[in-house]
Amino acid sequence: MSIIPPGLSRLLQFYLSGPLPCPYIPGQVERKLFTRLTGDEAMDVDINATLTRAGFRRSHDIVYRPACSECNACVPVRIPVSTFSPSRSLRRIAAMNRDLTLEIASAKVTEENYKLFMAYQTGRHPDSDMARMSFEDFAHMLYEGEAATHIYQLREKSSALAAAIITDHIDDGLSAVYSFFAPDQPRRSLGIQLIQTLIDEAARRGLPYVYLGYWIAASRKMAYKARFRPMQALGPQGWEWMEPVNFIDAG
Repeated sequence: MSIIPPGLSRLLQFYLSGPLPCPYIPGQVERKLFTRLTGDEAMDVDINATLTRAGFRRSHDIVYRPACSECNACVPVRIPVSTFSPSRSLRRIAAMNRDLTLEIASAKVTEENYKLFMAYQTGRHPDSDMARMSFEDFAHMLYEGEAATHIYQLREKSSALAAAIITDHIDDGLSAVYSFFAPDQPRRSLGIQLIQTLIDEAARRGLPYVYLGYWIAASRKMAYKARFRPMQALGPQGWEWMEPVNFIDAG
């Protein structure tokens, strides 16, 4: 199966990045196959949807997929909404967050969501480049490559913003781009709750899938994705059901 869907190779120019240290598996080197969106939002919505189904992921106006010659650990995954069956711990997390209110907003930068984004970065990833992003950098992150992009926001009863996830709407589902949340409320498991929120919203809209980007079995950072079962992975023969993974569901 070709990585690049038919027709797009004539519309877009694809590039191969140089080698860089893998951020997920020590000692590995990563390369990416990538292209840039066109800047025509209507066209980019279709391109983004087609490439998402082909295992690509969007960041700003770049849509990329790992193309590592000696490693295939990055596996595109998606949740089929109709068959999703939450575990006991996922149900407990949902119950704990029942007091939160969902708002779905356009991809508009505000001081409020920038403040939450920076609190998340400094609390969870203080050494990353994202922890040094300015308001303008954050705006570029949302506006560059916008393709039917929305921000799903969870608010507390006090109206304080607790969590947010940047999400692309595509024709067969919702694609999670990036999430951030209050780092001082670990018991809420807000990152997990955001994904459950997307599943619920996809079901409400009659959309079949929630796309989660990549899952890497060897990466502890990616372990949370295995909690959403059953799940599908994209392989040489297309999207197929994943085998049960060695994951112990706490509780």
